[in-house]
Amino acid sequence: MGKVTIVRAGPLLSVQDLGRPRYRSEGIPPGGALDVHAARLANLLVGNAEKDALFEITFGQARFRFNDERIVACCGADSGIPLGKPVRVLPNDLLAFTAPNRGCRSWLAISGGLNLSKLLGSCSTDLRGNFGGWEGRALRDGDELPLGPATSDVRFTGPRADWSAPNEWARTAPPHPMLRCVAGAEWESFTAEAQRLFQRDAYTVSAQADRMGARLEGPKLNRRSKMELVSEAVAPGTVQVAHDQQPILLLGDCQTIGGYPKIAHVITVDLPIAAQLRSGDSVRFQLVTLAEAHERFVTRERDFSRFRVGLQLLTPR
Repeated sequence: MGKVTIVRAGPLLSVQDLGRPRYRSEGIPPGGALDVHAARLANLLVGNAEKDALFEITFGQARFRFNDERIVACCGADSGIPLGKPVRVLPNDLLAFTAPNRGCRSWLAISGGLNLSKLLGSCSTDLRGNFGGWEGRALRDGDELPLGPATSDVRFTGPRADWSAPNEWARTAPPHPMLRCVAGAEWESFTAEAQRLFQRDAYTVSAQADRMGARLEGPKLNRRSKMELVSEAVAPGTVQVAHDQQPILLLGDCQTIGGYPKIAHVITVDLPIAAQLRSGDSVRFQLVTLAEAHERFVTRERDFSRFRVGLQLLTPR
């Protein structure tokens, strides 16, 4: 049976897939890879199903050893491994990641996928709920995880060996992050000055940043009224404003409801950029219309479908 050994886990290594989006009504966060697009892309590059389980690596420095021949692909932060391109690994090869200079997360897919049991339809690790993934926890040095049968051509000869993903999909940590967003439910409750500052000035990611979200520091965002709100639905990408008048950007492991006012919501196609923010980074917000957000999402999905078809045409039969 194929397996992968965690020689070094690095700061935070976990098993993720596309998450549990259907269980929000039960109070279960969607979870999954913080960059779903990168996870789908990496899996396609090695011949897996887009929903297959893979590794989410935080701040690099992880090391893996394989007991058989596999194809791997990595997307996200540049950690010393070719991004957006399939790579062959041989038995006993050591795949070593370095700390990224920019960004903080990478997604590593292995042909055959991680052969783990699903809970509520997903293999994703819920780190706060301590379930899913591998024993419901972050991975540790020495863990050995089983792999499924390799579905891609492990010889990897022919034209597909030179196939790579578009650079903007594979490398999602830009030097000057800009997050496009639509106005949130409470946008109009903020003062005109707060609305202007939110769109004009940069915010710094604080030390309080994890898979749930990131607290930001910058100009205070005042509301016209201090009236408390009833808790209501929030989702990855929601930008709340806390009592200290500073924004909080929610990510994949965020709670399902919240009582802070929602000034904006990051559009889906920019969530990969949000997933790469780390403490000390500077980020700006740009307001767009809902129609523009929808158009950009449809365009990316159309381009992704074409990429998928291109890979299928290159796969040996």
